[in-house]
Amino acid sequence: MKKRRVLLAEDNPANTYLARFLLEQHGLEVEHVRNGIECLARARLDPPHLVLLDLQMPLMDGFEAARELRADPNTCHLPLVAASAYAMAGDRERALAAGFCDYIEKPFEPTTFASRVASHLQEVPKS
Repeated sequence: MKKRRVLLAEDNPANTYLARFLLEQHGLEVEHVRNGIECLARARLDPPHLVLLDLQMPLMDGFEAARELRADPNTCHLPLVAASAYAMAGDRERALAAGFCDYIEKPFEPTTFASRVASHLQEVPKS
């Protein structure tokens, strides 16, 4: 059976390393891009099962990338999970209103991070 694939859009190497490690330990395949522009290109070329987006990235942030993904008929169905180290009051609500299915604060909690991300894959058909 093919592994579920997560597209990780993250510009911080330490966060990338930790997220990749935790998700791969959970049995997920991780593909990494460094900003929203790369995320859009990759998701449109070969849609993943889920997109994990940092909200604060260079060139195009996670909110803009989410808007673009939601507007594209080929990617509008993808589960989007927001991640941010700059948690402010209202950020979670803003992310959910923008079309994200979850909002995870950084630093990631190692004991729950991967299962929380994977929980959004339950309704995605296995390929």
